[in-house]
Amino acid sequence: MNFDFKSLFAFTKEIFIKIGCPEADAQSATEVLLSADLRGVDSHGVARLSGYVRLWEAGRINPTPKIRIVHETPSTAVVDGDGGLGLVVAPVAMKIAIEKAKNAGTGWVSVKNSNHYGIAGHHALQAVKEDMIGMSMTNASPLVSPTFSKERLLGTNPISVAIPAGKEPPFVADMATTTAANGKLEILQRKQENAPSGWVQDKEGNPTTNAFGVKEGGALLPLGGDREHGSHKGYALGAIVDIFSAVLSGANYGPWVPPFVAFLEPDPNPVGEGIGHFFGAMRVDAFRPADEFKNHMDTWISRFREAKTTPGHDKVLIPGDPERELEKERMENGIPLLEPVQQDLTALGEKFGVPLRS
Repeated sequence: MNFDFKSLFAFTKEIFIKIGCPEADAQSATEVLLSADLRGVDSHGVARLSGYVRLWEAGRINPTPKIRIVHETPSTAVVDGDGGLGLVVAPVAMKIAIEKAKNAGTGWVSVKNSNHYGIAGHHALQAVKEDMIGMSMTNASPLVSPTFSKERLLGTNPISVAIPAGKEPPFVADMATTTAANGKLEILQRKQENAPSGWVQDKEGNPTTNAFGVKEGGALLPLGGDREHGSHKGYALGAIVDIFSAVLSGANYGPWVPPFVAFLEPDPNPVGEGIGHFFGAMRVDAFRPADEFKNHMDTWISRFREAKTTPGHDKVLIPGDPERELEKERMENGIPLLEPVQQDLTALGEKFGVPLRS
């Protein structure tokens, strides 16, 4: 069943208000969350709304955070999110990075004491509006085993880079550093389907296609799946995100990152505060005139679009293309929600007295 964007937006915003978020913060959180559904990243959209509510009920989310800079230089800052929704903390931190870039050419912000911040691409794209290159990354619940390990020490730790162009739409890379994000496993679980080979290993470290493998003590695999297919590279990328987001800011890292699910308690002996994020903004004109750069980005994009294709494929995609197409289609025709997600949201609405309308 498809749900109208405006109706779903109003419902989600009201739920955030019901848990104590000020209206402006509820608006910001909803914008981030619904951007995932519009762009087809369904695992990180309203399907996660009840998860945030459960964290709030467990006292692990502060709905009225006092977000502040605790250390800074002209081009850098460390931000304390005060235990707030990552959906609220991240836009504030990205804005700080952009403002620093306006003054210093580049801006870099590392965040501690935050929570799950939605899709990385939404935050990186904020810089594009200012003729800047945006970067966004975050560490996450430890569900991933490093290459050759059966211990869960890293999160899916996504990276996004957004780059402005001229006539062409922006280049937007947005990816987990695992073969697949945990949210995609959750979708397969709801559909009662198996996971593709290379996504998961069981608790003994053996490959499995069981979509419930992680819940049963196994782990997600780094990008590449196994050593022969380059999983050491995915492991290295995930480690970089963890260090930039948390070791640099004072957040928890590695196996100490607080779990997103409320039924699992955070480690009683943390090494930092909350979850960590990292944001970057680079003024294009700090390197070359912005119009000149964007013209060349148009040339770059158009040349790649013209690339000769392999059998069975009619075009080469530019990072961000599938999400843009889905965003346009879903704004017009509504956002499809799986039946379990509809049931979850309906129950949430009944709990708070907020009707879910299609």
